[in-house]
Amino acid sequence: MSNHCGNHRTFSRRTAVQAGAISLLGMGMNHLDSLQTARSADGTNAHATAKSCIYIFLSGGLAQQDSFDLKPDAPDTIRGEFKPIATATPGIDICEHLPRLAQRSELWSLVRSLTHPTNGHTLGHYFMLTGHSTAPVFNGDRKPRPTDWPSISSVVGDAVPPRNNLPPAVMLPEKLVHWSGGTIPGAYGGMMGNRRDPFVIEATHYGDPFWRGAYPEYTFHQLPKTKATSEQPKLFQAPSLKLPAELNTQRFDRRLNLLGAIDHQQLELERSAEGTRYDIHRESAISLLASQRIRRAIDVTTADAKTQDRYGRNSFGWSLLMAYRMVQSGVNMVQVNLGNNEAWDTHGDAFWRLREKLLPPTDRALSALLDDLADSGLLDTTMIVMGGEFGRTPKISHSGTTYDAPGRDHWGAVQSLFFAGGGVKGGNVIGSSDKDAAYPASNPQKPENMAASIYSALGIPQTATWQDDLDRPHHIYSGEPISGLV
Repeated sequence: MSNHCGNHRTFSRRTAVQAGAISLLGMGMNHLDSLQTARSADGTNAHATAKSCIYIFLSGGLAQQDSFDLKPDAPDTIRGEFKPIATATPGIDICEHLPRLAQRSELWSLVRSLTHPTNGHTLGHYFMLTGHSTAPVFNGDRKPRPTDWPSISSVVGDAVPPRNNLPPAVMLPEKLVHWSGGTIPGAYGGMMGNRRDPFVIEATHYGDPFWRGAYPEYTFHQLPKTKATSEQPKLFQAPSLKLPAELNTQRFDRRLNLLGAIDHQQLELERSAEGTRYDIHRESAISLLASQRIRRAIDVTTADAKTQDRYGRNSFGWSLLMAYRMVQSGVNMVQVNLGNNEAWDTHGDAFWRLREKLLPPTDRALSALLDDLADSGLLDTTMIVMGGEFGRTPKISHSGTTYDAPGRDHWGAVQSLFFAGGGVKGGNVIGSSDKDAAYPASNPQKPENMAASIYSALGIPQTATWQDDLDRPHHIYSGEPISGLV
């Protein structure tokens, strides 16, 4: 596969004028990266079981032995501190600190045998966000590149026709940024071009990059023996999409008329591919500004008290409430990053962090999401997928110089995935790990199978392709959907 990252496009004055037109709508140039939408594929097949997908990404890596695949009969150096509890489905046990999900097991399914070949955070993110367990080019320096595989979100955004002129793929409440400042690759358009990056809604506001958890209720500092450089984060606020105060309806209409005048001057460019892409960007900008639904979807911290209590008044709860509202509004693909800065990276102090800071807000928020989707009738057409970049080591270890208590290290050999909705069979477990939750014991699955399951549920044909920036076709599917899931 050739490397074309050195091919830089030049832009004509006309293109620059059109790009500037977006800011005429009252949106700053800093929003341009968020206004990356995709053109639709020519239809989908008749076997779709879902219209939308919510991909919940647990950055850092959730320990399978301490969540969905406990091994109570393993030695104490492996089994950990948590006890399994029975779910509403006979024969399926999960962690005692996920009681709400246990009550709703008829709505979800587990895959306990996903495997890939890396223990590295950055490459693990890349594998699980793109649905590829290989990388055509990978430097490991936390810089998204045009030679990356496109993300699952970008592929869905390109292949599934958008609804209501809304961005077809959204990522919230933040980009995945490493504590060192680098942006984790794999979540963007890559070889499809950055115009197919998901629309990013930035709602979190960190100071010290080592703050972790579901703030403000469940915050902790990743390095307990290192002093924090700022107060713990408290503010969760998405960017305002309201019209500027000075821009009343009449002036808004005049600005749309001005856009129309610019369009008439750009007939030649509008006939080109760049013109088409600009038109989609403009429609998205107008839709975002004009849509009461989208403004309400983003403004989650002002939801009624009962709703906020059900989801949790924290970044996890608000993020999944926002995802629910996005699906309600007609967004096809929503990636929710629960815990930036690798919050689930429990090398040390693992058990109290999971027990006190990570599992409770996840259990509450995910259960509320399931309830609302079920009550509204949207669960049947919304697939939920939850996983991280890898699992954790079977053996518990303790780095006394960094942490006060033991934890688990990185482990790509096996992890558990959570699925629900969109045709997924409830009360179901696919695959298994061995006695130590170290390797798949049956029915191993790969990131390619996870991605194929999402594509298949959304009705993307198995013969479908995407085009890179050089107009070369690539097959969307790199594996088979997980058998028995739907």
